[in-house]
Parts: sequence; structure tokens; C-alpha cells
Amino acid sequence: MKAAMQAYIDTFNRGDAAGIAALYADDATVEDPVGSPLKNGKAEIAAFYTMAVKTGAKLALAAPIRASHGSAAAMAFDVQLTMPPHLPQGRGVIRVIDVMTFNEAGKFSSMKAYWGPSDMEMSPGK
Repeated sequence: MKAAMQAYIDTFNRGDAAGIAALYADDATVEDPVGSPLKNGKAEIAAFYTMAVKTGAKLALAAPIRASHGSAAAMAFDVQLTMPPHLPQGRGVIRVIDVMTFNEAGKFSSMKAYWGPSDMEMSPGK
């Protein structure tokens, strides 16, 4: 589970949306952030990550990935992003905790991303 989650971070940072989608089971779900509409199945998940990697965001672990005695694992990480030039915010960080569940084949069967407005920090651009 830890290796799969590290692969998620590494693949995201390479900007490989198809590679990220390949980590998921065909019938997986993504709720990012928790409380937003669920993305169901590989097509919706692939579209979500295609949009996400186009932002140029990078992920950096904030603590070691945590496994469990069951079929779930969690990781705390920072999403580091630079806002487009037409937006005044500049650079930003979103502090996130992802919880993934796994199927028997080792693929993600679900992902829930825990973050909200108070977990976002923006700083002025230069």
C-alpha cells in the first residue's frame, strides 16, 4: 500500500494523468475534497487527474505514508501550486490528507481527500 501511494505522488509530480488513473480499479471512486461530488470509474477519475496535473501543482509528503492492518492507508502531503498570472494570489499550499482503500489486486478502490478552505495558504506573487 505504501509503495502504491508513493507511486501516486511520483506519478502526479511527473504530470502523468493516465499513470495516476492506472493506479485505480475500474470501479473506483474519488472524493476530492470530501463533500464534493464523487468521481465514479476510471473515465471520470482520469478526467479529474488530467485537469489536476494541468495546473502544474506538485505534491510533497508532509509525513511518512501510513499503512494499516486492513485494506486502507493514509498520507499527509502539501499541494504546492502557482496561481495563473491573471489571479492575484501568487503561490499557494493546500495541506491534504488522502485516505485510500485497496482491492485484492492492490489497486485503489477509493480515495478521499481531506482538506478545506482553512487548509489553503496563499501568498502574493512576485
